[in-house]
Amino acid sequence: MNFDIKLHKQDLPDEIKFSDKIAVDCEFTGLNIERDRLCLLQISSGQNDAHIIQLDKDNYNAPNLKSILSDEKINKLFHYARADLLFIKKFLGVEIKNVNCTKIMSKLARSYTDKHGLKDLIKEFIGIDVSKQLQSSDFGGELSDKQLKYCAQDVVYLHKIYEALRIILDRENRLDLYKSTINFINARVDLDFASFKEDIWSH
Repeated sequence: MNFDIKLHKQDLPDEIKFSDKIAVDCEFTGLNIERDRLCLLQISSGQNDAHIIQLDKDNYNAPNLKSILSDEKINKLFHYARADLLFIKKFLGVEIKNVNCTKIMSKLARSYTDKHGLKDLIKEFIGIDVSKQLQSSDFGGELSDKQLKYCAQDVVYLHKIYEALRIILDRENRLDLYKSTINFINARVDLDFASFKEDIWSH
């Protein structure tokens, strides 16, 4: 499948507009919020497109991107939103509302499996076996064509995956449970900021 990939430096151009639903993903130098930084943010409208924003590590000045992320009318689809929202909040200063997370959806909908990674969801619902080999590559410098394609595949399929999981949740009468769970996401991010990594509900 060919993707329409556009790389933007520092921010989205003024002329780019999105509808009421976008898929969002991030790439970091690592997963330690105290040590690592946010490098890239990808957005897809669901039309095999991927806008990849390479952020300025010195100031993260991206007003157009921040405006889109902070727009509560736009539904933002993530896979493992917890990590992305944490880095977005720290480096872009945005607390995102109107969030959906396909990883949480999968855990509630696909109780017939313990495999809830994006690769697993793409294989089941899109029928494509994608490579995650570049997941651990360096996204902090110049990007290769392979890295750009990898970044694109992390968002272009999320719209269809979200719709497929929503159907299952509705069919199994778990949609309200999911909605209650996802409403907790920003509180979970705040707990991560406060260094509460463990399950606070445990005994």
